[in-house]
Amino acid sequence: MAQKNNFQFSIREYGPSDEHVVMSLFRDGVIEYVYPAFFKALSHPDHVGVALSICMAGYVLGGSSYFQALLFGSAWAGLLYYCCHEIYQGYLTRRLSTDLSDIRANYLENPDNGFWVAEVDVDGQPKVVGMVAVKGERAAEEEERFDEWNGGAMGGGSELVQDAGDGSFGELSHMVVVFPWRRKNLASQLTRKALDFCKERGYGRLVLDGSSPQTAAIALYQKLVLFKRHPTVSHMLIAGSPNWPE
Repeated sequence: MAQKNNFQFSIREYGPSDEHVVMSLFRDGVIEYVYPAFFKALSHPDHVGVALSICMAGYVLGGSSYFQALLFGSAWAGLLYYCCHEIYQGYLTRRLSTDLSDIRANYLENPDNGFWVAEVDVDGQPKVVGMVAVKGERAAEEEERFDEWNGGAMGGGSELVQDAGDGSFGELSHMVVVFPWRRKNLASQLTRKALDFCKERGYGRLVLDGSSPQTAAIALYQKLVLFKRHPTVSHMLIAGSPNWPE
């Protein structure tokens, strides 16, 4: 049986020739979370109650028709799926029209930011199978984000803003690994690249903001490096000085 980690990945800075494959990776990486989000929403206790009520209404209105009950329940499930799809499609559209609209200008020409791709040799040809980005931010920007998350209350986030000298930090984003190349230590290598960049830039910490359906990815980040959960934002992870992983 072949060793699952018997691959040599090369991580390099993004280049103009990578645009098409990077856009494709990003789209696939975002849309793949629609189904997990849908099933998570579908299994939420409140939504289960609503589904049962809707099915019961269909059963009664249909004159004790099980088909009508199933039809009403299916319509509710379809609405949930549509909402989940629109949320992720909206995020995809926003990112493609903002920072990803010009990666060179927004990342490579800004020394505070970085964008890298991972390559592997396939049949003698290099193939891009992953990517990651880091964007430099300031404490004031982070405070605004905490304020939005907490409904106007800073809560436990304020003390984290003060742990670096100038309040600067790196935000990890656009982490994507092509499905066949997962579980081969590539995510660990990409995360290490992001951490090394933050240390070189003198950032106080690296922040990762993941959505709740990304439970497997969040667990992986916590296992790979010294990420810890934000005290008030359950899907946010932070790794920072003075305990940068070595």
